[in-house]
Amino acid sequence: MLESIASGMSPPAKGGPGSPAETTRTSAGNGPHLVPSQRVLKLWRSAQAVCFDIDCTVAKNDQLDLLAEFMGVGDQVAAITSSAMDGTMSLEAALEQRLEVINCTPSDIQAFLKAHPAESRLTTGAKQLIQQLQARGVAVYLISGGFRELCLPIVRALGVPPKNLFANRMNFQVDEETGEVTKLVGFDLREPTGHQGGKPLAIARLRELFPYETVVMVGDGITDLEAVQQTGGADMFVGFGGVVAREVVMQAADWFVTDFQVLSEALPRHRVAMIGSGAWACAAVKLIAENMAAAEAADKFVSEVRMYVHEEEVGGRKLTDLINESHVNEKYMPGCFLGANVVACSDLLEAAKDASVLVFCAPHQFIHRMVKTLAGHVSKDAIAISLTKGMRVRPDGPQLISELIRKELGLDCSVLMGANIAADIAKGELSEATIGYNVLQNAQLLKDIFERPSFYTTLVPDPVGAEMCGTLKNIVALAAGFVEGMGYGPNTKAAIMRAGLNEMRRFAKALYPTVRDETFFESCGVADLIATCYGGRNRLVAKEFVAAELAGAPASFAELEVKLLNGQKLQGVLTSNEVQAILFRRNWEKEYPLFTTVNRIVNQQLPASAVVGYRDAALLPMHSSADHQSSDDLRSLALASSAQMEA
Repeated sequence: MLESIASGMSPPAKGGPGSPAETTRTSAGNGPHLVPSQRVLKLWRSAQAVCFDIDCTVAKNDQLDLLAEFMGVGDQVAAITSSAMDGTMSLEAALEQRLEVINCTPSDIQAFLKAHPAESRLTTGAKQLIQQLQARGVAVYLISGGFRELCLPIVRALGVPPKNLFANRMNFQVDEETGEVTKLVGFDLREPTGHQGGKPLAIARLRELFPYETVVMVGDGITDLEAVQQTGGADMFVGFGGVVAREVVMQAADWFVTDFQVLSEALPRHRVAMIGSGAWACAAVKLIAENMAAAEAADKFVSEVRMYVHEEEVGGRKLTDLINESHVNEKYMPGCFLGANVVACSDLLEAAKDASVLVFCAPHQFIHRMVKTLAGHVSKDAIAISLTKGMRVRPDGPQLISELIRKELGLDCSVLMGANIAADIAKGELSEATIGYNVLQNAQLLKDIFERPSFYTTLVPDPVGAEMCGTLKNIVALAAGFVEGMGYGPNTKAAIMRAGLNEMRRFAKALYPTVRDETFFESCGVADLIATCYGGRNRLVAKEFVAAELAGAPASFAELEVKLLNGQKLQGVLTSNEVQAILFRRNWEKEYPLFTTVNRIVNQQLPASAVVGYRDAALLPMHSSADHQSSDDLRSLALASSAQMEA
């Protein structure tokens, strides 16, 4: 039990001015603070743990007083309780005197609990507030100067694990006359809550067990106020006067409330913005919109999801107008109902306004321009996630899209990559994805945003590895398309895919040594590679590229993109040129023969048939000519192409 572990720890060392508790207290003293300051509001919204008092806070009575009333000695015990809560009597003395007056037996306690069910003892709004906190990943603890025997049913009714309760224990002994354990002989003095200063001590012990950066105490009395008056205790105290309003608490609390609804409403609700409107963005926003519209999400998320749409005309009308009327993107994902709560915006800043979660899902060559536009217009507390597959090639080296977002916007940026053929997701077919993260708490929030019964997500602490998988597999998909276009069977395609996966892994680890091998066995790795090589747009266009070549009417990838993709962008060719520029610069071309051969086919330096002899094809010298570009030319082309796209 948590409280048993905690009770064996030593008390915290005293601190001086500048400690969290001392800093917090300096803003109080001029109360009551009925409206929170921005600092206090930020502490409440960023709390990683919230500790609640029980008596006259989450429960509308003092439980020992209620038991005393049940036992017929209510008035005597209530007077003692008031003395303790107002600070005129020590906690230890008050507990001893109250127990002596009550003098109950275990059977008396059982009868009391039956007569006063836990649900009937809860303060209005307490359970809802605690559920909202827990839904956000905030740890909730109950710290009471009362007794476990009376508090445990309340703890369970609130949905808090019993191990998260700090409270005292009654001591019973065998009655020598009856031989039964019925004689009440005081309470267990080993529990911290049985002593003055016990609540800050309990919080300090929690902080030794868990790395909580911000802890808030909520309560009605002097012993709760003490939680922020000692170093190692809470960072902020919310005084609660919904049952009893005590003057000293009103004046000293960082924030004083009389209704838990005030605290509930002050919790942040996340607003999600989708930056992009292509097929994959539409499939992803459908998942998000369904989650945001769910009743159980109402306390945590804003239902409306704004989606940035690059404005264009479809059938003589604006695409944004069509989406907002029908909630379907007829150009890029016809027949897919995005959700009535999706609002299309042609203004990027309007789409991202007040968003706490930014989802980037646009062709990677446009992301740099987008983040430059957004810089200075997004909340510093927001987080981002990239669904975009690709990288920027700069003279000083490569840059992943998540790195670009993180650098330009100053936001933590996770990535979502996986075997995600957009049309299949839109139809509700079982799919999965990997969320690569730096901050686990953010990843857990993102999981809530994306995961659906037919869309599984797995969290992996390797955002770079996940993003490299999603980026590089498009090159291998081109090779798979060449193989298919040449009429080769599954043996050849399997050989190409295996070689491609190997080059993906080695290249990723060569650029980023921290990349984990295990990441390539997640959905973002081998599963995405399989799906893309059998059903993706890069495979499709590469196959048609071969067909045109064999028919004696060669077509460029740019021409085929326009012909086959209905305005969608083909990422594989640009990524191939970008990767080849890196290979050339580092003299790695021969070490990655499949990547090199694919790039030469893409740029019409080699016929598509060379893909099945990629080991030898990569060793052939390349010479400039009127018809073929050299590797040096390709490097310059990749850099110029990226710069032009981002301009």
